[in-house]
Amino acid sequence: MSSIRNIGVFAHVDAGKTTLSEQLLAHAGAIRERGSVDAGTAHTDRLPIEQRRGISIKATCVQLQWKNTRINLIDTPGHVDFSAEVERSLWALDAAVLVICGAEGVQPQTEALFTALREQRIPTLLFFNKMDRPGADIDTALESAKHLLSPDIAPLWDDALLVEAACTRDDALMERYLSGDEPTAAEVLPLVETWSRMGEVYPALKGSALRDEGIEAVLDAMLRFLPPPACKAEDGLCGVVFAAHQDRTLGRGVWMRLYSGQLENREALTLPAGIDPLTGEEKQVQRKITQIRTVEGQDAGALRGGEIAVVYGLGDVPIGFVAGDAALLPRRVEPGRLRTPLMTVQVIPEKPEQMKELREAVMTLSGEDPLLMARYTRALDQLELQVMGAIQLEILEETLQTRFGLKAAFTKPAVIYRETLAQPAEGFVAYTMPKPCWAIMRFRMEPGERGSGVRFASEVPVRELALHYQHQVEQALPLALNQGRQGWQVTDVKITLIEGNSHQWHTHPLDFIVATPMGIQDGLRRGGSLLLEPILSIRFLLPQDCVGRVMSDVAQMRGEVTSTVTQGERAILTALVPVESSMDYASTLAAVTGGRGGMSLSLHGYRECPQGIGGPTPRRSVDPLDTSKYILAARSALEGGIFD
Repeated sequence: MSSIRNIGVFAHVDAGKTTLSEQLLAHAGAIRERGSVDAGTAHTDRLPIEQRRGISIKATCVQLQWKNTRINLIDTPGHVDFSAEVERSLWALDAAVLVICGAEGVQPQTEALFTALREQRIPTLLFFNKMDRPGADIDTALESAKHLLSPDIAPLWDDALLVEAACTRDDALMERYLSGDEPTAAEVLPLVETWSRMGEVYPALKGSALRDEGIEAVLDAMLRFLPPPACKAEDGLCGVVFAAHQDRTLGRGVWMRLYSGQLENREALTLPAGIDPLTGEEKQVQRKITQIRTVEGQDAGALRGGEIAVVYGLGDVPIGFVAGDAALLPRRVEPGRLRTPLMTVQVIPEKPEQMKELREAVMTLSGEDPLLMARYTRALDQLELQVMGAIQLEILEETLQTRFGLKAAFTKPAVIYRETLAQPAEGFVAYTMPKPCWAIMRFRMEPGERGSGVRFASEVPVRELALHYQHQVEQALPLALNQGRQGWQVTDVKITLIEGNSHQWHTHPLDFIVATPMGIQDGLRRGGSLLLEPILSIRFLLPQDCVGRVMSDVAQMRGEVTSTVTQGERAILTALVPVESSMDYASTLAAVTGGRGGMSLSLHGYRECPQGIGGPTPRRSVDPLDTSKYILAARSALEGGIFD
């Protein structure tokens, strides 16, 4: 596997990431002519919508050969609205190149991306781009990166700085350095190479992708400082689905990174297929691979450990599905780590009779981007999506029209609230009618600390309630808490099962899954609910003359400034601000700073809503406290009803 590299290219929007990818492809001979982002001819921007807008919205994998090494290069979107694409690409990588604008230095999204790469221990090469631009200063940009990203940056363009970086990490080298026996760059480079491949040091290069400066140095550094796939022949099968797309001929294909083992055409994979209503166990289905295609679209016949390919024939297998042994995965990337959708919109068809067609199109898009969380409520004839921001909505609207031939409108984005228990309470359910059924439970429910999520415990002895029934109760909690008494997802609550009873003859295998929402909702009704609003942690990068105005804006948005740091002519201001009051602030910031300011967002957590902010949302499924309707829906609709 030493002849393969799987490398992602990351950057803040407009830092020159796609231009760098074009130059890498050209220097390796993978393309004859360099494409242009502005002209819509970039080879990694394959979708018509990307070419028209000059913006990457999908992660794209391309292949090149450099010095007998195959490099699978994944070009990722830079705009924060498409952070989900960036997250999914982390599944496939062994290493990364992070592009930093030499003129602007570390921008808000640069820091968020680096943090994600560091947390996943992904070895990363830094490239300071746009050094040809007026105002570009490598010393300032390097200091910015050392301060905001990591002090463990090893500049490869300056022997003295390289040696200094190595000495700060190695006591023996530092002792030589201080004694006057300064190591040479040739001596420390092998150490930097080892540290880099371990994700402990970040080699850095500089250049200009637009002017074709420093490109071959990046290619060479990819081979020397970034690791190949770590595959062992004795390991079993392990691979992960990290993206999906639709092919007109072959149907739905999924991008799969195989970490170990091998898959071949016509091989069968066991996939999840929901819950069996007769046994209560997770159903599985086998599907055969119809074709495996290389990154370049050729029939590969097989996919081997360390490789990336598109696999067809697996139907609606979900993003994140692990083929084989999940214990062999080198990392787990939780959806929403970079940015969580905090707004919801309704999708409205141009003509009412097109709702079915629109629903199918939106569900297809949701299969490609699970964070969209598409949901259709039959009772309300309502189609909803969770979204990141305005740019994503514009892209979705255009995609529906160009790809599916459907015109649709979106309602104004609304904040996604949460709710929690107001005070301790007990919830009780005796599901014993109409026969055959029997599930009796009592829950002790207590408010949890903010950010604690849902915690479950059982005090019921196994002799009173079989362990597999207790597991069903825990399995049903996400369903039970999906909508609270105000219609929002319930969080920050501790639930303890304190009583449980089954019947030898009357208990059906799924009775405890059906009954759990009734008991939980009873407890929520007794304890009352508090509405919680999402709070953003916002990091502003500002010109000094704009700090006062932005601080005033933060106060008006019901926020609070948590820190301010001066850095030359710029300032870094961090603040906690509610989503409800800051949804449109990006455009305001651009106007206030004349385009010189930036902001990066992350979810800080939730706090209690002030009176007059937020409110209930309509229930999407049958209320478990409307017992007769709920039981009817549950019994007849384990295929749809209560699991909507």
